Amino acid sequence: MLRNPPSNRHDTVLPLPLEVKANAWAVDAGCSGNPGPMEYQCVDLATGATVFHYGPVWGTNNIGEFLAIVHALALMDKQGIRDKVIYSDSYNAILWVKKKKCKTTLERTPKTEELYQVIARAEQWLRAHAVTVPLIKWETKTWGEIPADFGRK
Repeated sequence: MLRNPPSNRHDTVLPLPLEVKANAWAVDAGCSGNPGPMEYQCVDLATGATVFHYGPVWGTNNIGEFLAIVHALALMDKQGIRDKVIYSDSYNAILWVKKKKCKTTLERTPKTEELYQVIARAEQWLRAHAVTVPLIKWETKTWGEIPADFGRK
């Protein structure tokens, strides 16, 4: 008797769909208001461990999504990691990274200056480094919330 294949992987701590690569990091941002207190994080899909967390700082969700990807890319580069992929549920952030520019409309004020300095460093890093790590869009409608999600919906 043929059985249906399982819908989730069994080679990871996290319940992941079969289509999702386990040798990967997932990034996400959370923002209370827009703008508002924003933070982002990265989770290793094989172990479920938090790789990094940043914030909160005053910003927007899109900025956080962009910075999370760049932070993950820079950390992979620094650690010599070449065999992982990065998942993000933000089409805009992936596009901004590919264009090497954070296309935010957030007003630059004393309250946002710290974040603008981080954005400038991220854009500078992107201009100085080739992005060779695959950036994959997390398909929330099919796979559910990305494992790095802050769970505030």
